[in-house]
Amino acid sequence: GMTYAISAAEIDLSVGSVAGLSSVVTAMTITRWGIIPGILAGLTVGVVVGSINGSLVSLLSIPSFLVTLGMLGIAVGTAQWITNSAPIPILSDSFNFIFGSGNLGPVPTVVIWSAVFVVVGAIVLARTKFGRQVLATGGNRTAADFTGINTKRIKFQVLLISAVVASVAGMLYAGRLQSGRFQWGTGDELSAIAAVILGGTSLFGGSGTVGGTLVGALLIGLINNGLILAGLDSSQQQVGRGGIIILSVALARWK
Repeated sequence: GMTYAISAAEIDLSVGSVAGLSSVVTAMTITRWGIIPGILAGLTVGVVVGSINGSLVSLLSIPSFLVTLGMLGIAVGTAQWITNSAPIPILSDSFNFIFGSGNLGPVPTVVIWSAVFVVVGAIVLARTKFGRQVLATGGNRTAADFTGINTKRIKFQVLLISAVVASVAGMLYAGRLQSGRFQWGTGDELSAIAAVILGGTSLFGGSGTVGGTLVGALLIGLINNGLILAGLDSSQQQVGRGGIIILSVALARWK
């Protein structure tokens, strides 16, 4: 989802907090009404947040950095508010199995989810008209406008996609850890941005590959594990990830 946003020369800083909000909304809804309403509620979080972000950016021309930074605070605050900062356990074995805790043979379901999103995302960005319009919008918005591309609609759509994918990530957190918590996803925006940039997507828009983002995500995972094995605490790991983003952007700009 972040690959689409950055390829269109936008950015979404709210993905981590949206994941956390989705996880608690899903958990609360499953507790009261069951698994199907819970899944729909989790997706609705992404649709609502993405629509708000996209509308403010595309219709009011507010920079996505500012919009999604504000939404980061709103989403995490809402998640903490509605749960009173307490975890919401998920007792549905079916949900937990599907969203991250189960295995199909030797393959964890969370890996299957990742593979599906990578394949679909890569095909859409590289092989469809919509994908080409996303890259054109990020590369040169004025030129894209003159060729008949509705760049405002594209900006709305990429931010909607980013939020919906973040809400799915929140449900995967919930299923994997069998609970909804507002802390799930905290700081993930840094990891997501770093993975996209390391994967070869230009932070300035116009180019990007979902396959590259997968490689970047694997590199971030290796780096995180390395920082943990080095004995660094979470705050120092955040510093490391931030430094990686700055270095990656500097190298891309220099190139």
